[in-house]
Amino acid sequence: MVSVCMATYNGERYLRQQVDSILRQLGDNDELIVSDDGSDDATLDILRSYSDPRLKLYSNEMGRGVNGNFETAVSHASGDYLFLSDQDDVWLEGKVRECVSALKDADCVVHDCIVTDGEGNVTSDSFFRLRGSGPGFWKNLYRNSYLGCCMAFRREVLQYALPYPKPLPVFQEGWIASLAEIKGRVRFIPFKGIFFRRHDGNASFTANKSRFTLRKQISYRVSLLWLVAKRLMKIG
Repeated sequence: MVSVCMATYNGERYLRQQVDSILRQLGDNDELIVSDDGSDDATLDILRSYSDPRLKLYSNEMGRGVNGNFETAVSHASGDYLFLSDQDDVWLEGKVRECVSALKDADCVVHDCIVTDGEGNVTSDSFFRLRGSGPGFWKNLYRNSYLGCCMAFRREVLQYALPYPKPLPVFQEGWIASLAEIKGRVRFIPFKGIFFRRHDGNASFTANKSRFTLRKQISYRVSLLWLVAKRLMKIG
């Protein structure tokens, strides 16, 4: 069973296209878990317009912005394989199939994607090439290439990833994948599974490194390293 975990906030502009592209790939027993963080545009109206029982809508119970919003979605997921999803991309045919196949011998998988601007015009045919993406805890601590909207992982990862630390100095995909690198195996696969839309509203640290000063980037990495070490000591 597949659970897609989406966080929304004022996403009316691109949301319907994204939800449609996800539901087309899900089986009858799969689910799209959406956590909304208090949208005041048409986001909730769009989500409630679907009569599809696979779409399950929750309010952000955890608070704490983007990370808490995703944690709410992940906490309600019941699938064997969990996918993270932003509200503004477009899933391409085969994403679920390719990721589930890769997870047969991995704990977490990250696939490549095609990068577009806000209007859907292609700006790069490979995010991996742009970012120098690849596996490895230390590699990604130095230069993060875990892109949440391109990630899927086994349910077992939740045993050590939840609850998220409070506060969590990085976006949750970095937390999940960092732990998976140490406790299991993370695979990067060349399959291009989404149109990754980059625009002024993107929240991702990986996609918008320029928003953060060098001092903050170093501070976030040190904090993440400390939190990972604490979690590993706690779970043994």
